[in-house]
Amino acid sequence: MSKNDDILVSVEHLKKYFPVKGVKGPGVQAVEDISMYIKRGETLGLVGESGCGKTTLGRTILQLHPPTSGKITYDGEVIYEGANPWETGENGVMKAVKVPKPKQVNMLPYRRKMQIIFQDPSASLDPRMTVGEIIGEALDIHKLFSSKTDRLDRIKELLSTVGLNTEHANRYPHEFSGGQQQRVGIARALAVNPEFIVCDEPISALDVSIQSQVVNMLEDMQKELGLTYLFIAHDLSVVRHISNRIGVMYLGSMVELAESYELNRNPLHPYTQTLLSAVPVPDPQLSRSRQRIILEGDIPSPMNPPTGCRFHTRCPHATDKCRGVVPEFKEYAPDHWAACHNL
Repeated sequence: MSKNDDILVSVEHLKKYFPVKGVKGPGVQAVEDISMYIKRGETLGLVGESGCGKTTLGRTILQLHPPTSGKITYDGEVIYEGANPWETGENGVMKAVKVPKPKQVNMLPYRRKMQIIFQDPSASLDPRMTVGEIIGEALDIHKLFSSKTDRLDRIKELLSTVGLNTEHANRYPHEFSGGQQQRVGIARALAVNPEFIVCDEPISALDVSIQSQVVNMLEDMQKELGLTYLFIAHDLSVVRHISNRIGVMYLGSMVELAESYELNRNPLHPYTQTLLSAVPVPDPQLSRSRQRIILEGDIPSPMNPPTGCRFHTRCPHATDKCRGVVPEFKEYAPDHWAACHNL
């Protein structure tokens, strides 16, 4: 895609398959042939239905899940590159092929630069550790402080940054509310001064009143610390507010990617149009006049996705070409990408 020197993270033809015991073939095809980039200092929003592969994509970029194939570049350095070990035969059945061992780097130095805020704060915080121990663990792993006093000062600074009291360092996660637990998770992600953070639905488990506080805090920290975000969420109104650009995923594939305003003003892909039609608007008169697009059928299984365009089984505009040929993800307007045969 873009060759801008200001790109911090980029992926090319990234795939992630999860093998299933007792099942022939690649198994669950969670991420399928995704190419995109994230510029330094921007927020790229990622939306789509549950199970479409948003979280898997974020974790695969960080290599918390080892990629199946593709290329991942961070700040100009290739941190993963591997060939696809699966190919599709003439009968449409995928078979394993021998490929060279993928190129990988030691990820420990990159863990300081790339962090993640997990979706469920209560599940991602060790209940046997105090908040101070949870935040300080990364400081110890990367040997950032030799002095216990400096280490403690850093933990208190992080707690203050996310709006918690310094005495909270001695408490355990179960003593906090959901919003406070998420703030602890954010403090942990910030502990090693990262450049890039995957925000994996950081507000979905929170009350609406707390959601705005967390979103505002993330925006403030981005301005102060120069952070770059991959922001994964279901709420399109929140993603529209916080993101510079938005990517739309369906069944493991990226179907559209554009600047936030452009995507909301001029959605190209039928799936994007469907998602935007479901976003509530505060004006009752305007809401009644809008046409809601209702999709028929269920999402196909990622273990056996449809041939051609993965959306064709639910698309009202599908043609024979859509059923047989995978659409190319290409640029239809400046920095506005989509994968659809009917554009």
